[in-house]
Amino acid sequence: MRTSSALRPFSRHSRLLLVLATATVLAACSRPAPPEEPVRSVKLMTVGVGALQSSLEYSGEVRARVESRLGFRVAGKIVQRQAELGQRVKAGQVLAQLDPKDYQLAADAARAQVASATTQRDLAAADLKRYQALKDQNFISGAELERREATLKAAQATLDQARAQLSSQGNQAAYTTLVADVSGVVTGIDAEPGQVVSAGAPVVRIAQDGPRDVVFAVPEDKVAQITTGSEVAVRGWSGGSTLTGRVREVAASADAATRTFQVKVAIDAADAPALGATVYATPKALSHAGIAAIKLPTSALRQEGQSTAVWVYDPATSTVKSQVVQIATADGNDAVVAGGLTPGMQVVATGVHVLSPGQKVTVYQPKVAQAPVNKAQTAPESVAMPAVPSAPATAAAPATATASAAN
Repeated sequence: MRTSSALRPFSRHSRLLLVLATATVLAACSRPAPPEEPVRSVKLMTVGVGALQSSLEYSGEVRARVESRLGFRVAGKIVQRQAELGQRVKAGQVLAQLDPKDYQLAADAARAQVASATTQRDLAAADLKRYQALKDQNFISGAELERREATLKAAQATLDQARAQLSSQGNQAAYTTLVADVSGVVTGIDAEPGQVVSAGAPVVRIAQDGPRDVVFAVPEDKVAQITTGSEVAVRGWSGGSTLTGRVREVAASADAATRTFQVKVAIDAADAPALGATVYATPKALSHAGIAAIKLPTSALRQEGQSTAVWVYDPATSTVKSQVVQIATADGNDAVVAGGLTPGMQVVATGVHVLSPGQKVTVYQPKVAQAPVNKAQTAPESVAMPAVPSAPATAAAPATATASAAN
């Protein structure tokens, strides 16, 4: 009995240790509490209405109002080309030449036919004259005289035909020389000496002197806003003054490859850049400058499913909530908001990807940097030599520096 009573305290103590060990094991196996989400600091911006600054600008090219593609009117082999790319030519100047031998031979043959037809006509005329004298003496009938008259008419027709053929062959020989029919600048060479070309094939391209056009292309969603006569600002790629032009022509159909519409703007030839120069055209009809709108930096936008959203700050609870917005267009580096926000709202400007709905945040306050005091220039001067007041405006600075050095 003593032994059992002596073991009772030890048993109760063991049970207590067992309970404590079990609790410790259970506490170690349980999942730890998640850490509290940190309160993030965000930069805010107040939504307001501002004027748009950007406008639509298109790249264009300066071209001549009329560009002629000149070619030979006959086929043949090019033996000489006098025109060079970029050369200025005048009307009547020789540009290229074909081998004229075949056409000269054809002209010689036509000339021989004219000589033969002339002889036949003269012979028929002399024959008619003799028969006319015989008819006056009643030696022949009138029918015989009429046959001689018909023979003369046929010979004259043959002569006229031969002369026309000679004139045509002479023109063919002249066509072997290509001349400029207008004054302008050679903008393209499509054939070289030694090449055999067909009649009408382009050989030289000439931009005629006179009015100049700026040609650029616009997409189909903007072409309806550009009308004939509307104003377009033109500036050169390499700089220079801005020119003002008017829309002269808008293409009625889209280009088969680019699906864009070509627009031609007439500009003053005296101030126009060089032919083929790259310019930038800004149609006034497509300009949004000065229009009031709500703008946000792109750093404030985020993608929420298929929509664009921003974080709106609630000052009463210091939390943020998601707000879906509609974006109309871009204005430089800013996005133009068409709906979803009203002036006066506060939205998060940066760091939108680390926030969640209802999260508590603090407003970031930029540190105000104090103006640095340049003591390196005043302290040595005050220690090395006593301050000598030279002017009332500068007497205070050396005194302050001396006092600080003494302290």
